Amino acid sequence: MKDGVLLRQVINIIDELDLEDYEESHAFGEIYESILKELQSAGSSGEFYTPRAVTEFMAKMINPQIGETVADFACGTGGFLTSWINELSKKVETVEDREKLLSSIYGVEKKPFPYMLCVTNMLLHDIDEPKVYYDNSLLKDVLDYTERDCFDVILMNPPYGGHEKDEVKNHFPSDLADSETADLFMSVIMYRLKKNGRAAVILPDGFMFGTDNTKVAITKKLLSEFNLHTVIRMPHSVFAPYTSITTNILFFDKTGETKETWFYRLDMPEGYKNFSKTKPMKIEHFAPAMEWWNNREEINIDGFDKAKKYSVDEFADRNYNIDLCGYPHEEEEILPPKELIEQYQEKRASLNADIDRILEQITDILGISFTEED
Repeated sequence: MKDGVLLRQVINIIDELDLEDYEESHAFGEIYESILKELQSAGSSGEFYTPRAVTEFMAKMINPQIGETVADFACGTGGFLTSWINELSKKVETVEDREKLLSSIYGVEKKPFPYMLCVTNMLLHDIDEPKVYYDNSLLKDVLDYTERDCFDVILMNPPYGGHEKDEVKNHFPSDLADSETADLFMSVIMYRLKKNGRAAVILPDGFMFGTDNTKVAITKKLLSEFNLHTVIRMPHSVFAPYTSITTNILFFDKTGETKETWFYRLDMPEGYKNFSKTKPMKIEHFAPAMEWWNNREEINIDGFDKAKKYSVDEFADRNYNIDLCGYPHEEEEILPPKELIEQYQEKRASLNADIDRILEQITDILGISFTEED
C-alpha cells in the first residue's frame, strides 16, 4: 500500500462492490474470513485465530437460543462470535428474533489489530453496532462484577502460554491469582457466567495436570460451583503451526456442583498424522464426538480409555489432576520427504511464534521496543 497507484486500483475494485446486495455481501464475508484463516499460519498473528471447525463444534454443542447473550473476553478476530451468529441464525423466525440476535454478542480484545479485524468481521455479519471493545478483560477486580456484567453463554479460547504482571494478579483473589494468562481468564469466566448459564472453553493440557496450588484452587472452584459435565480432548496440531500444545474443550454450566464428568478423546481422523495448512481440521472430523454426545457410553480401545465417566471424588483422590482419557504413546512414523519437509516447516513456524511471544513478554517487562531489524 506504499504504492499510490496500487492503492487506487484496490479502492476502485472495492468501490464496485454492492454491499447492500445480500449475495454479494455474503460472498465478501466469506472472502474476509478466508483471509482471517490465513492468519493461523502467519507466525505470532496465529494467536488471533481459532480454527473454524473448532468454533463451529463448540457453538453447535452449546446450542444457542434466541434471547441469550454470548461473550468472548479475548475475542481476537471474532471467530466464536461469528460461529454463534451462524448457529443462532438457524433459529430466527421473526423480526424480533433477528433484533435479539443482533444484540446478543459481546467481545473484548486488547490488541488493536485483531480488534479492528473483529469489528470489521461483525459489520460483515450485519451487526451494525457491534458490542466489541478495545480493552483488557483482566484489568478489573473480579469481585466487583455484578449480575449485569454476566452472560448466558461464554465461548472462549483464552490466550495461554503468556504471563501477566503482578498488578494484573492483584485483580484476583489471592488463591486464584496465577501469572498464567489462561488461568486468570478461567477465573474471569467463572465470575461472569450467569446462573444456569453455559460455557465452552479451550484450555491447554497444563490446566488439566493441576501442577500447582493455584491451578488446583481454580479446578476446585470450577467443580464445587459449576457442573463440569464434559471434557473433549483434542488431538495435537489442531493449532499448528502456531503452537503444537495439545488442548481441551471444557463444557460446563452454572446449575450446581459437579457430580460426574465425561471425558472423550477425539482421535486423529483416518489418513491423518498431523493437521496442517494443506490438511486443516474440518467440522466433519468432530462427527464421532457429536454422535457420542447424545448417546454417551464408555469406550476402551486396546486397553486405553477413549471415553469414560469419572466422579468428583475420583478427581479429589488424584489431587485434582484431571489428565484422563489421554492419547496413547505412538511410535514415530517415517514420512515421505515432502510431508517430512512440511512437518519441519510447521514446527519451525511454531517455534518462531513461541520465540516472538517470549520476546514480546521480555520487552514489555523491560519497557523497550523491539523489531526484527534490531
